[in-house]
Amino acid sequence: MKNFKYIVVFLIGLPFFAVGQTVLTLEEAIAITLENNFDLRIAKNEVKINEENVSLGNAGMLPRVNGVVTNNNTILNTKQTQSNGNEIEIDGAKNLNLNYGVGLEWTIFDGFSMFARHNQLKEIQKLGETELKLNVLAKVSEVYDTYYILVNQQHLIRSLDSIIAVSEFRLKTAQTRFTIGKASKLEVLNAEVDYNADVSAKIRLKEQYAISKIALNQLLVRPSETDFTVTDVILIDETLKLTDLLGLAQEQNPELQIQYINKKIQEYELKQVKAARYPSLSLSTGYNFIRSESPFGFITQTSGQNFNYGFTASINIFDGFNQNRNERTSKIQLENTQLQIDRQKQAVNAQISSFYQSYLSNLALLEMEQKNEKIARQNLEITLDKFKIGTISPVEFRTAQVNYANAVIRLTNAELLTKQTEISLKEIAGNLSF
Repeated sequence: MKNFKYIVVFLIGLPFFAVGQTVLTLEEAIAITLENNFDLRIAKNEVKINEENVSLGNAGMLPRVNGVVTNNNTILNTKQTQSNGNEIEIDGAKNLNLNYGVGLEWTIFDGFSMFARHNQLKEIQKLGETELKLNVLAKVSEVYDTYYILVNQQHLIRSLDSIIAVSEFRLKTAQTRFTIGKASKLEVLNAEVDYNADVSAKIRLKEQYAISKIALNQLLVRPSETDFTVTDVILIDETLKLTDLLGLAQEQNPELQIQYINKKIQEYELKQVKAARYPSLSLSTGYNFIRSESPFGFITQTSGQNFNYGFTASINIFDGFNQNRNERTSKIQLENTQLQIDRQKQAVNAQISSFYQSYLSNLALLEMEQKNEKIARQNLEITLDKFKIGTISPVEFRTAQVNYANAVIRLTNAELLTKQTEISLKEIAGNLSF
C-alpha cells in the first residue's frame, strides 16, 4: 500500500484508450464529415445547379430555333353542282394540309437587360458557394464541439477511475480495520456509500459519453454503433487578438459575404428594370415547306417552300407609370440590402466582442484551475499518506478526495469552455481550420 498514491497519480495521467478501439483523430472526423454529411452533399448539389444556370442561353443572349410540323386532315361527304348543271357527289373525300419548317427568333437588343441578367446569374452562383461555405463552417464547428466534448468526457472518466481507486482503497481499509476491531461498522458503511456514489457518477458519465459518440457518428454519417475513441489532448490557441478577428470577419464571415452578394444581385435586378426604358429589337426568320391535297376543283394538289424574315422593334411609351414605380421599388430594395449589410456588420462585431470577453475570462479561469488542480492533487496525496497511518479521520480524507474531484471537473470544464469559445470566434471570423 505504500506505493498506492503513485498508482493513483499514474491513473490520473493515463490516456483513456480502450484496447481494440480505433482512435479517431479530429482531422479524420472533419474529412469524413465533409465527404459524407447529407446537408453538405445537398448544398454541393445546389452549387452545381447554380453553375449550370450561368449560361448565355439562360441570360437570353442566344437565338431560339424551333422546328414546327402542322398536319391537318379532313374527311367529308360532299355534293357539288357545277355551272353547267353537272352534279358531282363524293363520299369520304380527304383534304390534306401539311406545313413544316424551322423558325429562328433572336432578341439582339433589350436595353442591356440580358447582360445584367448574365452577371446576376454569376452572383447567384457565388451566393450558392458562400452558402456552402457557411454550411461547411457550421458542420465543422459542430464536429469540433462534439469531438472536444468527447475528449472532456474521457478526461472525466479517467479522473473518476482514479477517484474510484482511492474510494476502493478506503473501503478495503475500513473493512480491514473493522475486522480487527479498530473501526466501527459505521465507518465501513460510510466508505461503501461514498464508493457506490463514485461508481454511480462514472456510470452516468459513461452514458453521456456513449450518447456523444452517437452524435458524432451521426455527423459523420456512420452507423450509430460504430465504436471508436478520440485523442486525449485539448490544445488551446492563446494567441487570438480582437482586432485581428474583427478584421478577418469583415473579409471572411460567410453571413456578411452573403449580404454583400445579395446587394450585387439587387443592383443587377435594378439594371434589368431600367432596361425596359430602352427599345427592344428582335430578328426573326424561317423556312417552311407546304403541301395540300384536295379532290375538288381544278387544282387537286399544291406544294411549295417559302422563306420569311423580318424584325420587330418596340419601345415602352406609356404603361400607366408602372416603369417609374418598378424602378422606385427596386431602389428601395437595394437600399434595404445596404441596411442588411450594416446590420450584419454590427451583429458580427458584437458576437466577436462578446465571445472574446468570454475567451479572455476562460483563459484566466483555465490558468487558475490548472494551479488549483495541482494543489488539490498534492493535498489528496498528503491526506492519503496521513490516512494510511491513521492520523486523520475518514471524513477529512473524503473531503480531500471530493475537493480533488471537483478541482478536476472544474479544470476539464474550463478547458472545454475555453476551446469552445475559441472555436466560436474562429467560426464567426470565417477562419476555422478544416
